[in-house]
Amino acid sequence: MNWTSRLGSEQKLTNPSTRHPFGKLRTSSEWERKNLAYSYAISRRLRTGIIILCLLLAAVLIGLEHSSLRHKWQPQPKSQEQVKARDFEKYHAKNFTVANVVDGDTIDIDIPDRQYDSTRIRLWGIDTPETKSEKYGVMYFGPEAAGFAGKLVLGKEVSVYLDVAKHTRDKYSRLLAYVQLPDGRFLNEVLVSEGFAYADLRFRHSLYNKYKQLEASARSAKKGMWENVTREQLPKWLQRERPNLLQGRK
Repeated sequence: MNWTSRLGSEQKLTNPSTRHPFGKLRTSSEWERKNLAYSYAISRRLRTGIIILCLLLAAVLIGLEHSSLRHKWQPQPKSQEQVKARDFEKYHAKNFTVANVVDGDTIDIDIPDRQYDSTRIRLWGIDTPETKSEKYGVMYFGPEAAGFAGKLVLGKEVSVYLDVAKHTRDKYSRLLAYVQLPDGRFLNEVLVSEGFAYADLRFRHSLYNKYKQLEASARSAKKGMWENVTREQLPKWLQRERPNLLQGRK
């Protein structure tokens, strides 16, 4: 090998240039600069993505803080006494707007309860004919009772009173209450006295005897459903409690 050929070989070995896959020659320093720039671009995009993700997460958490789910996560009282104390503090002798009428004896008021956006109230001491029961279907005078209750309270402000001597929740966790109308009357009593509800004999409460008397008066005057209801159309529980009620009426 002559001196020129040897020099050419050494230049090839020591030349810092590398061959690009497409045939262009680039130096090692150029590749390093491009790799650094590429890595920086990826890192910047990653940081931006993490920041956006954190902001979205913060927005979701803030939304949950002001939603009804907040109430689901709050520690719930365990004993009946704790439940009663909390319910009295939250509801007793306070005003709320009726957001929904489920049927004649069940309404929703506009304050969250546990995981729900509203509180469901089961009126103390009365029972109206069913309208949405999977077991009994639509019972006689059920739609009339629901419509009557709706006219009295739907969209209106009412006062809620709990029974000091009794528990505040039924087995379905509905709030048991007496509901006072804007005119001072109580919805529970009006429904019974006008013949849209039965005095519920299954559960004792502070106005138990009064409600029995109201029902007897409505029945004697043949108000509401008492004008034409037959024994077979009475709730099963009432047929058991009062075996002689409406005997012979068909």
